[in-house]
Amino acid sequence: MLGTILIFSKRTGIALVASVLVLGACSTSSSSDSSTSSTTSTTAATSEVDLSIVATTSIAGDLVTQVVGDRGTVEVLMPIGTDPHDFQPSSRQAATLRTADLVVTWGLGFEEGLEAVLDGAIEDGVRVIEVSALVDPIAYGDDDHDDDHDDDQDDDERGHGGLDPHTWMDPVRMAQAAREIGLALNEVAPGHDWMSVADRVAADLMAVHAEIEEILAVIPDDRRKLVTNHDSLGYFAARYDFEVVGVAIPGGSTLASPSSAQIASLVDAIRDSGVRILFAETTSPAALLDAIADEVEGVRVVEILEASLAAPGQPGDTLAGMLVHNARLIAEALTSW
Repeated sequence: MLGTILIFSKRTGIALVASVLVLGACSTSSSSDSSTSSTTSTTAATSEVDLSIVATTSIAGDLVTQVVGDRGTVEVLMPIGTDPHDFQPSSRQAATLRTADLVVTWGLGFEEGLEAVLDGAIEDGVRVIEVSALVDPIAYGDDDHDDDHDDDQDDDERGHGGLDPHTWMDPVRMAQAAREIGLALNEVAPGHDWMSVADRVAADLMAVHAEIEEILAVIPDDRRKLVTNHDSLGYFAARYDFEVVGVAIPGGSTLASPSSAQIASLVDAIRDSGVRILFAETTSPAALLDAIADEVEGVRVVEILEASLAAPGQPGDTLAGMLVHNARLIAEALTSW
């Protein structure tokens, strides 16, 4: 009997209905079995395969749900709005991970608080894949060439900050990710046409890519400049020809603390580049960007979705919806100075 699969993404819109179980957990430095748990479950009436899939984030759960269809249940570890960099699993969630048939994570150091639990799952023989490592990751700050990365980087650098895990901000890479998920499902449950569904999901994401290109086409070349709360838009910038002028929090984690010299340097870069919009994320405090905006006349902060989908029923409550919603926000902000 197949156990649990862990993955990271969730989306509806395909002609398949998957069951999704969201396990809530506290996003503080410690979480226990007594943590508040928000659970939603829908079980298909009939299913050739009964796979139990666990995804780390709502975004990952959406993508996985599309590929799995009615052949399994998807459990999402992190509640909507959670900062994955600050998330710690409960004891119950940790046990679920270690009994899974398949675990799919973004990887590359993104789920900092889950690393020990994931290592334990691997030791127990659980199949674990890191989606971002499979879809041509780029290095932090490398937004000039979409597919540039050093294949010779050592494992430690690749896993702890050398490569950028925020691949879900690029729908083309997510099309590739859908196929990688299909391949993983082939391993744990062979004999089913996973790749046919994965290819359809990939085609939908390529259509999203084309829609985003059209949305962003209105932005003049001299305004295609981004300043963000942390280094989360590298893939977006590389795919759609933007320049990342700077970030408030250095590196890819929201937990770092910039020095006063780094903040002063960013303020100078904003003034020199003529940037008027700073982009914050819904899952991270925007206090630092707000302070920078107060420092530079004419600058304002716009909030986008990044590490989590929006609440159900809100714009951006699916992967495709989130990507299109962000594109519209960015286009409107950069064309309305």
